[in-house]
Amino acid sequence: MRFCLRNEEMALEEMVQRLNAVSKRTDEIMHRDISPLCAADIQDQLQKRFAYLSGGRGQDGSPVITFPDYPAFGDVPDKEFQNVMTYLTSIPSLQDAGVGFILVIDRRQDKWTSVKASILRIAASFPANLQLVLVLRPTGFFQRTLSDLAFRFNRDDFKMKVPVIMLSSVPELHSYIDKSQLTEDLGGTLHYCHSRWLCHRTAIESFALLVKQTAQMLQAFGTELAETELPNDVQSTSAVLHAHTEKKDRAKEDMRLALDEGRSVLESIREPLARGPEQSPNQGQLDSQSTVQRLLAQLNETEAAFDEFWAKHQQKLEQCLQLRHFEQDFREVKAALDMLAQKITTFTDVGNSLAHVEHLLKDLASFEEKSSAVAQRARTLALEGERLIELKHYAVDSIRPKCHELRQLCDQFAADIGRRRGLLGKALDLHGLLEASMKWCDEGIYLLASQPVDKCQSQDGAEAALQEIEKFLETGAENKIQELSKIYQDYEPILTRDLLEHVQKVFRKQESAEGMFHRRRASLKKLAAKQTRPVQPVAPRPEAPTKSPCASPGIRRGSENHSSEGSVLRRGPYRRAKSEVSEGRQGRSRSTGDEESLAILRRHVMNELLDTERVYVEELLCILEGYAAEMDNPLMTHLISTGLQNKKDVLFGNMEEIYHFHNRIFLRELENYIDCPELVGRCFLERMEEFQIYEKYCQNKPRSESLWRQCSDCPFFQECQKKLDHKLGLDSYLLKPVQRITKYQLLLKEMLKYSKSCEGAEDLQEALSSILGILKAVNDSMHLIAITGYEGNLSDLGKLLMQGSFSVWTDHKKGHTKVKDLARFKPMQRHLFLHEKAVLFCKKREENGEGYEKAPSYSFKQSLNMAAVGITETVKGDAKKFEIWYNAREEVYIVQAPTPEIKAAWVSEIRKVLTSQLQACREASQHRALEQSHSLPLPTPAGISPSKGNTKNVRKLEERKTDPLNLEGYVGPAPLPRPPEKGRGWSKTSQPSEAPEDNDGWSSAEEPVNSSDAEEEGGVGLRKLVPGKYTVMGLDEKGGPDALVLRSGDEVELVQEGDEGLWFVRNLSSGGEGWLPARDLSSLLGQRGAPGCLSSPESSAGSALLSASSSCSESCAAALADLQG
Repeated sequence: MRFCLRNEEMALEEMVQRLNAVSKRTDEIMHRDISPLCAADIQDQLQKRFAYLSGGRGQDGSPVITFPDYPAFGDVPDKEFQNVMTYLTSIPSLQDAGVGFILVIDRRQDKWTSVKASILRIAASFPANLQLVLVLRPTGFFQRTLSDLAFRFNRDDFKMKVPVIMLSSVPELHSYIDKSQLTEDLGGTLHYCHSRWLCHRTAIESFALLVKQTAQMLQAFGTELAETELPNDVQSTSAVLHAHTEKKDRAKEDMRLALDEGRSVLESIREPLARGPEQSPNQGQLDSQSTVQRLLAQLNETEAAFDEFWAKHQQKLEQCLQLRHFEQDFREVKAALDMLAQKITTFTDVGNSLAHVEHLLKDLASFEEKSSAVAQRARTLALEGERLIELKHYAVDSIRPKCHELRQLCDQFAADIGRRRGLLGKALDLHGLLEASMKWCDEGIYLLASQPVDKCQSQDGAEAALQEIEKFLETGAENKIQELSKIYQDYEPILTRDLLEHVQKVFRKQESAEGMFHRRRASLKKLAAKQTRPVQPVAPRPEAPTKSPCASPGIRRGSENHSSEGSVLRRGPYRRAKSEVSEGRQGRSRSTGDEESLAILRRHVMNELLDTERVYVEELLCILEGYAAEMDNPLMTHLISTGLQNKKDVLFGNMEEIYHFHNRIFLRELENYIDCPELVGRCFLERMEEFQIYEKYCQNKPRSESLWRQCSDCPFFQECQKKLDHKLGLDSYLLKPVQRITKYQLLLKEMLKYSKSCEGAEDLQEALSSILGILKAVNDSMHLIAITGYEGNLSDLGKLLMQGSFSVWTDHKKGHTKVKDLARFKPMQRHLFLHEKAVLFCKKREENGEGYEKAPSYSFKQSLNMAAVGITETVKGDAKKFEIWYNAREEVYIVQAPTPEIKAAWVSEIRKVLTSQLQACREASQHRALEQSHSLPLPTPAGISPSKGNTKNVRKLEERKTDPLNLEGYVGPAPLPRPPEKGRGWSKTSQPSEAPEDNDGWSSAEEPVNSSDAEEEGGVGLRKLVPGKYTVMGLDEKGGPDALVLRSGDEVELVQEGDEGLWFVRNLSSGGEGWLPARDLSSLLGQRGAPGCLSSPESSAGSALLSASSSCSESCAAALADLQG
């Protein structure tokens, strides 16, 4: 920097010196140091032409000044005469003027007195050297004679040091001065035009002044440029460079105009010579040409001096701009590298599973890929700095350290990435080893559990089992943890506290498995060594082929009930003949093996839950970054159609909120249950409120899909899909949240199936119910938003409890008020919405279109306040009908459900609402009575929700059997339903409390249609079974592995009834047979000879809870259809 400034100072000094020299030489050329007068200043005096410089020369080159015949010469003021003489004598060069001037005084037409006065005036005022004075005396006889006499007697009065010669005629003059140097009025041939001479002199002097002013202007401009302080930012430096360049261009334009003016003056001087080549230029003309040429040379010198200075100044400004750009880029790149370095310090997680580590490695690779642009920019900037150094930039001392720092930061970042990748590589190896060890243990436990105990009683069977164990133990060398201390040593950098505990846990499990193998191997060796015949079972039963633990998760069911009473009954009397020792040994072995198998299956479900959750989070992030964020990218704006602009919230809904919940909260909490999958239900229950964000997403789905259909061919989507390398379009990924929320209940069902005897079974059941409740709420909300024509606020009606389509007849007390009511014997198709405070009757209207546009809407028709509603549960002639009446049967609506089960569910739910209202009314009455009796103001109790009542109060209602409200329409005193248990998850009030564990529908198969009738008969008794063929309506999950398994749809035959309430049953579908309790058969079997009369509870559960929503699109319905499996 100092070198550059010193360089510019030297350039400025050199330019100033050269421009000062130009100004000085311009003054010398124009003789401004001798006479500061200019022709323009005394132009009117010169125009009088009482004296002129014709350009003629004497024999020795003396300039000739002519005083023509001017009658008013005596009247010329002395000042004017002095100015003209001074100016004329300053025109010739100093060399010519040093020889002396020749004065030619023409007084041929004048008098002697005038001659004498002229000579005296010249002698007194002539400012230069004189060589000779030639006087043409008067031509008249008298005046000529008088002049001769007077001149002789008055010679001494003239006081001149040069001779004064009196000439009588022009020819005598020619003897002194050649005719070619005299003008035509003196008999010479020299062509002289006084006006042209005066014009040329004015132009030459004006040009000389312009040259001098230009030099002074450039000198001041150069000083200004050199003294300008360099800015510290790019914008200001660019502005200074632009301003200086504009000023330079204006200065150059001024110099160009000055040069043009000088050339024009030179051409005007040469013009007379160009007209007549026969005329040769006189010395005056040659002097004028020389003067202009010398001035032009000075102007060129001025331009050259300024150009050299400007080149250096411009280089300084451009280098300054380059430096400011470099410094700005350096600050940006350094900030980005610092941010990356800070971010990579937060990457401390080494994973808690193999899949997690692979996910972290993928994230690291993605981070490195995104960061590569910053690192590449830093390296490019360092190369740019080195290029500036090579070009001898003035700020080398500032650029070189920054280049070095950039390379250090890039190398440090690469080293941090490599170090992080190395740690994750170690973590990948360790988790691979741990999972291999766990898999080896699980396979070993499964192997031990799958070895049939009865076959091991023989020597051959024992030897075969022993060989299996030995062969399996040989695989342990590659899959087991050999030395725990070596693990600590090799993986010390990544062993966090949690990971260390996990390693120790896996090692303990490995030791436990090895101990089991050693004990089993010792037992088998003893059995193989004995030469005894194995114990033959009394009623041998072929073992079912054993499958891999990762196959269908339903291969072992109900192992926890082996010691239960039902299990003992199912074995039948003939099983008691077995040896107690053999039975006990087999029971213990089978129980241990089943528990290990269930643990493996639980872990399998947990791994699937975690793996799919991670994939789900990655897919959401991919969509948010690849599509949603790109809608705000200015570079992609031109691809977005008009209909899509500012519609990001419509298209994606609250997907970002869903992503943050799963990525920041739910996924991390799920990973905490990887070692205890049976407790994962707690994770769902703790976050059940957050899952309600899916309701908002599903409600926005119709708008999103409609927008997608309008803009699906937009180039923006095609470009984003191309960048992401997706085979499917955006619409497939927008369905992911709907598919995910339906997937949870399937995984929870699987986990619950393998965890019924575990600690977290109740939490799993409650989590499953809550998830199903969310799905029902989502489905119900999709129907609610399709209601049109309702003027009030639907949220004022309370929670939506149920909704569905029915056939409805009306019967009003006041008769038919409208003509169309006369035809009410034909049912109306109505869609009913049961809220806590009202029931809505709507008409379903199908729409034309595709997807959500094809979804039906519901036109509001009627609303009944639940405070004035009553029901009659049974309508004669049809088990699917019930009555809803209003205002003491002023309006009666006969409602026919699609099935008796749906009718029972609706009646039960309406009964709950009415009972809750009754209880609230009674409590309010009791409260008012207490206030009156004690005369003390008591706080009014909060309103009780119709869906949640007090269990004790409900039981009191059952005992009282009184209905002060609109319950008189009940056929009999109906038993009140048991209120749902309070849990941490979603409210389960919409599900019947009497439903069996595996049935998610409205009622179980054995629930009576009319609860009032059932109560009068004293409850539901067992069906009377008779031998014959039946169809299974449910699924028996209570049996052990040896019990006969009945599945929905199987055709069975009851052969005979045994002791202790057992029936011998033959499964005609599977070929199996065995003894089963009558109490179980009564609930499982349908009518005789009625195959397929009922479907499996599992298959009907989802369809009853989350029906094919008419307000969902085909894609959404397809995702929700997972519930129906």
